[in-house]
Amino acid sequence: MESSGRIKYFLFSQHLADGIRVTLAILLPALLGHSSGNLHDGISMSLGALAISITDGPGPVKHKRNSMFHGILLIGLITLVTGLLNHSAVSLGLWIGFSVFFFSMFNIYGNRVASVGTAALLVMALRMAEIQPVSEILTDTMFVTAGGAWYMAMSMAFYILVPFRPIQRALGECISETAAYMHIRSQLYDEHYEVDEVYERLIHKQSAVSDQQNEVRELLFRNRSILKESTHEGRKLVVTFAASVDLFEQIMATWYAYKDLRTKYGNTGILNKISNVLKALSNEIAFMGEALHSQTTYTPQLQLIPELDRIKQETETATGKPLDFTLRKILINIRSLGENIDRMGLYFSATKKNFKHNLTEKEYLRFVAHQKISLAVFKNNLSLDSSAFRHSLRVAITCVAGYLLSKFYFRGDQSYWIIMTIIIIMKPAYSLTKARNKDRLLGTIAGALVGLLILFLVKDDKVLFALMALFMLGTYTFIRYSYITMVICLTPFVLILFHFLGLDIISIAGERTVDTAVASVLAWGGTRFLFPRWEAQTIIQNLTRVLKANRRYLFRLREHVCGQEYSQVEYKLERKEVFVATANLSAALHRMQSEPHSKQKHKVELYELVVLNHVLSSNIASALSEWKDMSRIPSHASQTDLKKSLENMATSIQFFESSFDGTLPHQQMGANKETSDNDSGSFRFIRKITSDIRRLSSRINN
Repeated sequence: MESSGRIKYFLFSQHLADGIRVTLAILLPALLGHSSGNLHDGISMSLGALAISITDGPGPVKHKRNSMFHGILLIGLITLVTGLLNHSAVSLGLWIGFSVFFFSMFNIYGNRVASVGTAALLVMALRMAEIQPVSEILTDTMFVTAGGAWYMAMSMAFYILVPFRPIQRALGECISETAAYMHIRSQLYDEHYEVDEVYERLIHKQSAVSDQQNEVRELLFRNRSILKESTHEGRKLVVTFAASVDLFEQIMATWYAYKDLRTKYGNTGILNKISNVLKALSNEIAFMGEALHSQTTYTPQLQLIPELDRIKQETETATGKPLDFTLRKILINIRSLGENIDRMGLYFSATKKNFKHNLTEKEYLRFVAHQKISLAVFKNNLSLDSSAFRHSLRVAITCVAGYLLSKFYFRGDQSYWIIMTIIIIMKPAYSLTKARNKDRLLGTIAGALVGLLILFLVKDDKVLFALMALFMLGTYTFIRYSYITMVICLTPFVLILFHFLGLDIISIAGERTVDTAVASVLAWGGTRFLFPRWEAQTIIQNLTRVLKANRRYLFRLREHVCGQEYSQVEYKLERKEVFVATANLSAALHRMQSEPHSKQKHKVELYELVVLNHVLSSNIASALSEWKDMSRIPSHASQTDLKKSLENMATSIQFFESSFDGTLPHQQMGANKETSDNDSGSFRFIRKITSDIRRLSSRINN
């Protein structure tokens, strides 16, 4: 059943949909060119379609349209200039260095604009080896540009036909990642798993959930037709996504001292039963995500209330006494999770009147990042203090070195492959380059073996063409999902294509493998020795953002429990910032762990800080949930704990940012409230966590 579910999930995935669209867009011009006797022109159009497909990443249709339009203009210009300059080895070398540096700098504007730069560099690499007269260069430029326009038209047609499918798929994946997070969280109650190991997996999974939430926000909140409530489906998607974010916070908020829980209740068997119920709930969420993802029906599988009643009754019978406060609280929280899951399930059954936006369009837009594209930003990054500048310089130098090697030592018809491989492999982070380098080399070797075996065994051209189309589909399906799988599919696809073009496959396979190895060595050396920027040099910035985000979140708790009014929009923005900042810090730490050991600093302390900040945000969310409907204010001792906690966080920030102002505004107590002497102890625990954070921050700073 699990394998069947994965196959179904893949068949309805955005990756496969994109793969089919890109394959058709690239294949059709070449087939039409072949049938009309103009194969070269057809291939030029296919190249234009391939380049523009790179700019067609996930995101709002307006951004996709703009990036594709500018990409079309750019690839036409690059085709023309490269064709005019490649007659001279010197001018081509200078052009390679300039264009690689310039377009790599597009990373400063975000992934969308960076993809336009990558498309331009791909066209440059593929056109640099073909020397043509001016008339043919102009014709080639026209067909490459036409191919890009053809891809854009096809992509826009898909959007017009099924405007909501990308959002449905992205939201389904987001809900499925939330289910996976909850499944890991259930292991905290299971004595078969070490608590520290579970925390490590939770932190990594939180990064995945945060990434998916950001993707859905971009798709939903930048689409004006959805925010203006013009369609029932749009309203359902917005409200369901909001419910999924609330559910994720609620899962995080159910935090306890799990080691103490195991010591106290381990012999009763109730913790394993709780773990199993949470796993069943995570399966329920996963079923919902899969149904939304594939647009199929969803029927609830779990009867939660009877299951919780059974656990309560069995435990009370076995112990001979009622459940204590902690266990009752856990079961109540699980019941609350079930209610939130039921609200998400309304997507599949509710009528139009059930869904109304809670926020205005302007308020929704505050939840998505806004990247300013200007020449001033470009100029400000022309310094070694900029990671983007270092990366661009590094890639440009490495590509020029690859070009010189291809001219003097590794001559061949496919020598452009060295340049293209360097452009694809080299990433701003050493760890990303290292992983992609390994995948590229292993994938090329494996793909070459597969391609040669197929060409040796299969002699029927119709079968070979079908296999080529299949490998092509695999290439563009896995391009954003699994890089090594993409490379394994790409190599036999290219080899079969060259077979149809009548080229020597054995020599091409060998040359391509050698070129990939050369490019891999150059990419590794460039990333390792040319203007490196190690994560240890920048991770403090990520840490400071997390500390600030958690301090704002903590201040919101203090406001809330003391009866102060606050905006729900501001609260949700702060909650989002905590999630995003924590995910970024976790990702940075993970990258640092892949770097040379000599470049890793304070790895243990940073990991502990990641865990402590995760625990802190969970406890803040838990306390906010506990005090949601309280009619009393916390005791004087609890107010002191909150104040000291905020001071601890301010001190931690000041270790890394001395100019930070940690002054707290005077907190006015809410009217008509009495002091509560029955606090749960959560504020004392929060104070302890912030004290530990301050201690670790001091150790890192020293």
